Amino acid sequence: MPWIPIILPDAANAALTEAYGIVAGKRGTVANILGVHSVHPEVMLSHLRLYQDVMFARSQLTRAEREMVAVVVSRANACVY
Repeated sequence: MPWIPIILPDAANAALTEAYGIVAGKRGTVANILGVHSVHPEVMLSHLRLYQDVMFARSQLTRAEREMVAVVVSRANACVY
């Protein structure tokens, strides 16, 4: 599995610090799946918007159905996340 360096908050520049604040939001933490984008904060925010649209925007699928799809795809990809 490839290893991607994550820039930690204490070493973040202004753009990354702002992105971390937005991504952490209500949860107060940044998941590794988003943290791997720390070298490109604008991509991190794009990934967050994509996730929010896929999981929370109006859809013919319920939230539970969307979560089930995510679990099945993760399992098919041998992803433990």
